Amino acid sequence: MNRDDDIWFPAKRYGWGWGLPRVWQGWVVLGLYLLMLGIGVAGIDPERQLGLFLAWMIGWSVPFAVVCWLKGEKLRWRWGRGR
Repeated sequence: MNRDDDIWFPAKRYGWGWGLPRVWQGWVVLGLYLLMLGIGVAGIDPERQLGLFLAWMIGWSVPFAVVCWLKGEKLRWRWGRGR
């Protein structure tokens, strides 16, 4: 189980998933992920190269999700503040 200071991505208060990063390492990972998605959007025309575009997006999204899974709080459905 993760210690609180090992968590880069806290769980969202409502719903399922993670919120914004808690530590600088998480911000670096999120920034790199968004930068790479932006490069893909700007540099690959999905109408002409759909396969490459999808591979680029999935190729960066899967490792990002793995980092969130490893460095984030345990996933479960949340209904607010109550535990």
